[in-house]
Amino acid sequence: MSPPFLSSFGTLLARDIRLAARSGGGAALALSFFALVATLVPLGVGADLHLLARVAGGVLWVAAVLSALLSLDRLFQGDFEDGSLDLIALSPLPLELTALAKIAAHWLSTGLPLTLLSPLLALLFNLSGPATAILFVSLLIGTPAVSAIGAIGASLTLSLKRGGLILPLIILPLLAPAVIFGAGAVALALDGLGAGSALGLLAAFAFGAVLLSPFAAAASVRLNLSG
Repeated sequence: MSPPFLSSFGTLLARDIRLAARSGGGAALALSFFALVATLVPLGVGADLHLLARVAGGVLWVAAVLSALLSLDRLFQGDFEDGSLDLIALSPLPLELTALAKIAAHWLSTGLPLTLLSPLLALLFNLSGPATAILFVSLLIGTPAVSAIGAIGASLTLSLKRGGLILPLIILPLLAPAVIFGAGAVALALDGLGAGSALGLLAAFAFGAVLLSPFAAAASVRLNLSG
């Protein structure tokens, strides 16, 4: 990435993070939803500590994915509605790097806070120390894939009036591998087995998603802008 592109990329990344903080909805709403789901599930499951520990990985991973979805529909929508996206598309920064900056901003403002909160919520599920550490690592590795694949869905629904309702239907099936590998890694840790293979598969999935999604999102944005 040449220095001019690097400067534009950093400027756009910082702008989107500031907008996410000022909007007051995104990160705070995602964290609140994540905490509420993690609090309500133990109340519904009951006081069986063994059962709580067994379901912890799956519940917290699903809760993290659903929480991240709450702000994904605004990834491009705000700029599209006020015309900023047209100006960004005309700038020297390629749309692929624009999409990557927005993916990074969404992860830093939503995915990373969810990951940092997860060890505290794991206490509600009686997760052991090693299993909690694996949960944290799996979310740290896997949540970038949520932002990346979410960017594809957000770009596809960009010109739809109620795209936010369709967005989960598009991206949730694509995120199934992340949930399976992430929750599977926690289950392996609970059984005292090595979670390296599950984390490796999760890392490969996340790497592929982050690598390919900017191109898919940029192509979809171009189609929406040209239409």
